[in-house]
Amino acid sequence: MKIRNIAIIAHVDHGKTTLVDAFLKQAGTFKAHQQVQERVLDSNALERERGITILAKNISIRYRDTKINIVDTPGHADFGGEVERILGMVDGALLVVDAVEGAMPQTRFVVQKALEQGLAPILVVNKVDRPAAQPDRVVDEVFDLLAALGASDEQLDFPVYFASALRGAAGNTMDEVAVDGVGVTSILDGVLAYVPAPKVAGEYLQMVVANLDYDDYVGRLAVGRVRGGALRQGQEVILTHSDHSTVVRGKIAQLYTFEGLKRTGAALVEAGDIAAFSGIDRVAIGQTVNEPEHPMALPAITVDEPTLTMVFRVNDGPMSGQDGRFLTSRHLGDRLRREAKTNVALRVEETSTPDEFEVSGRGELHLSVLIETMRREGYEFCVSRPRPILRQVGDGVEEPYESLVIDVPQEHMGTVMELIGSRRGEMQDMQQLSEDQVRLHFLVPSRGLLGFSSQFLTETHGYGTMYHTFSHYGPWAGAMPGRTSGSLVAWEAGEATAFALSNAEQRGQLFIAPGTKVYAGMIVGMNSRPEDLDVNVAKRKQVSNVRSAGSDDTLKLTPPVTMHLEDAIGFLADDEFLEVTPKNLRLRKAVLSRHRREKIRKVST
Repeated sequence: MKIRNIAIIAHVDHGKTTLVDAFLKQAGTFKAHQQVQERVLDSNALERERGITILAKNISIRYRDTKINIVDTPGHADFGGEVERILGMVDGALLVVDAVEGAMPQTRFVVQKALEQGLAPILVVNKVDRPAAQPDRVVDEVFDLLAALGASDEQLDFPVYFASALRGAAGNTMDEVAVDGVGVTSILDGVLAYVPAPKVAGEYLQMVVANLDYDDYVGRLAVGRVRGGALRQGQEVILTHSDHSTVVRGKIAQLYTFEGLKRTGAALVEAGDIAAFSGIDRVAIGQTVNEPEHPMALPAITVDEPTLTMVFRVNDGPMSGQDGRFLTSRHLGDRLRREAKTNVALRVEETSTPDEFEVSGRGELHLSVLIETMRREGYEFCVSRPRPILRQVGDGVEEPYESLVIDVPQEHMGTVMELIGSRRGEMQDMQQLSEDQVRLHFLVPSRGLLGFSSQFLTETHGYGTMYHTFSHYGPWAGAMPGRTSGSLVAWEAGEATAFALSNAEQRGQLFIAPGTKVYAGMIVGMNSRPEDLDVNVAKRKQVSNVRSAGSDDTLKLTPPVTMHLEDAIGFLADDEFLEVTPKNLRLRKAVLSRHRREKIRKVST
């Protein structure tokens, strides 16, 4: 059987998942007139809501006489652990780039990873039917990018295809894309022509576990490419590691290969194909599957180290246990350790406090997706403000830096530059995209971008877009201005009243509406001044002969600020937590008692 293994790599929202949809339709995976949702690979609820790919997916199509295994990988650098693992399973890569946006920061990230694996890319310039499309410029940008990343002559001699994935059209020229019903066969022909057939490592079984999945019926599944020999159902195997730290013996229970969108049972999977198997619960990413008589561990998979860390702790607030099912430190620790086994870019460490865990990830998005996933599973917990992971180098300290690209109307350019400057960012480049639109390139310390997104959207009135990816570790940039506003903190428990909130909103912006249940130490708003302010939002108006209890109904309050997860994390100060439950996000002080906070403040001053 002829096989080709390819990955689709791209920046966020450049259309790679939509292109996979077109491949599936072209190959006849979907029946005629079958109703199929767009972006079928983004099956995870969070992926569909956010419009990004988070988890790598394996599918295959049959084209001509060849089976093409396709892996759709995340485009966001925060999920680089997924990207790096998957690129080790393939022999070629389709690089999808938007015909308007061109090569973006995360394009650079995934291309660099592909080049490091020795993959020769096939360029697909997508969305060529957009009004502002400049496909020729994009081709030149990609060439310059590859050259800057040290690509070989062979890698620089990449084939180019133009496409409109949404229309399911592609061709070697722009004119071909405009033809109705042209399809995407030209790209598939390019895969057969330019992607090499998988090399067989030898006659004995070799397979590196690159991904883990779970099935309710058969349990844990290991996914990887068979590099040598063959994998058989019922076969006795050993799992080894390149550092010889573990040797696990087991038996292949169920064996699968990928056909279309599904896993299909198989008795044997030959070298070159991608397989999944069950039966060994102790299997881990990076292990090599061998025959017991011929242990040959392959190099373990390596991923970039985390750059941000935050504390996950048990929710000890007065309202704990009202929404969630998993509340204890044992529940929290087990779930985090289970995540770390499959999410290789994540680090989980125990602390001196049994109710707290140090969780480190590749960025804000990486950690916030984990938090959102856990709350949907029924977990209740608190998280702290993220902080950068520092490195001690010689006599100094290094911190992580991000490459930031901002597209913004020209009228807001000055404001954006001032915002980034206050966060120790330095402008690297500026491009004029159109008459009134500019693209700004910055290098910013990672801590400077914490909580920046919501402020950026406010200052640009929602017209700005930003992308950032990890760049490197560099010298400590020095002190950085913190939050300029304090918190409005409830000093007693109760139910917020319109009367009390009308007084509180004169001091700043509110986060809650009348009728919200509050507790002492809960943050109910943002003070217009730098210091925290304790307020009583549950106070009721005294009823008399001339003032009725219902007179509060006539009060007109400013609508409260709605905070999403990333906004709430970005708002946190060092002495605050975000309380996460399946139904609520509550900001609170780490120390709930007003009197204890006052004592701590006096001691610190």
